[in-house]
Amino acid sequence: MNLLGEHYDERAPAEADAKSYRALVDAIQEASVDACISVKPSQLGLGVSEAVFRENLSLVVEHAREESVFVWIDMEDHTTTDATLDAFEEQVTEYDGGVGICVQANLKRTPDDLERLADLPGKVRLVKGAYDEPADVAHQGRERVNEAYRECLQYAFQEFEGGIAVGSHDPEMIEYAEDLHEQFGTDFEIQMLMGVREDEQFDLAEEYDVYQYVPYGEKWFSYFSRRVMERKENLLFALRAILG
Repeated sequence: MNLLGEHYDERAPAEADAKSYRALVDAIQEASVDACISVKPSQLGLGVSEAVFRENLSLVVEHAREESVFVWIDMEDHTTTDATLDAFEEQVTEYDGGVGICVQANLKRTPDDLERLADLPGKVRLVKGAYDEPADVAHQGRERVNEAYRECLQYAFQEFEGGIAVGSHDPEMIEYAEDLHEQFGTDFEIQMLMGVREDEQFDLAEEYDVYQYVPYGEKWFSYFSRRVMERKENLLFALRAILG
């Protein structure tokens, strides 16, 4: 579950959303549902300062750990990658798991990042990447991004002991992950947006752990607008995530 909100440049809304996430953790625990939370760095104050982001993230992760609720840290554009990975490593090491990080296969740096993450506890969600990144830092074109995604999947299944989340709606990538699972025996889960290929999600859930990414809250219009501005192809995904 992800509370809509991001790119704050003031401390107050970041602290308010951190408080809302702690309340969400309580609601998940009280309802005894199999759910986790997913937070955005810019939502927790990265745009204010890295220190504010880490402070709010620590408050959320600490409370979630107390209630046995898993915390995912989303990845935003490439300018935030280092700060996000550093914060994840700090949290997942301190709490010996209970935290996951998203990495984007379209970024040229991602193979090195996966090597860094391989020996850490926690989980890694691999996505293709939703941001229109410049050519000097990101692979361009669908075929090259798909190739990079396959390469990253193979490395993860071969080198990780588990904790892999395949964040994709692409049937070919999911099938490739299934083949890698058969080859290496590495545990994995599948993550998709709410409202996207839901029939397939239920079919996959008969054999694998499948999680829906569920955004909620009042800031739906800013979420929708930013997704479309980042990449026109996001229009359909944003509509499905909001209306699904």
